[in-house]
Amino acid sequence: MDLWLISSGNRTHIRATSVHGMLWLQTHFETSEWEAISSQQVVLSKNNAEMLTNDAKQAGLILNSVPTLASLSKI
Repeated sequence: MDLWLISSGNRTHIRATSVHGMLWLQTHFETSEWEAISSQQVVLSKNNAEMLTNDAKQAGLILNSVPTLASLSKI
C-alpha cells in the first residue's frame, strides 16, 4: 500500500503509507507543503482527490480508499 485516501463528505484525507507514496506526493506538491505531507495533514477537495487518484493509479501506486468511521456510523 502506497497511499490511503480517507473520504468524508466533500473532503479526502491523503496519507502516504510507503516511501514510494511519500516521494510520489512530493512530486505533486510544492516544497512548502512537504511538512504537511509527512505529518499526514493533507486534505483535498473531492475533485482534486479524484484527479490525484487517477494520476497515482497511472503511476502504478497501490491505493486504498475508505470512508471515514463517521460516515460508516450512518449506515
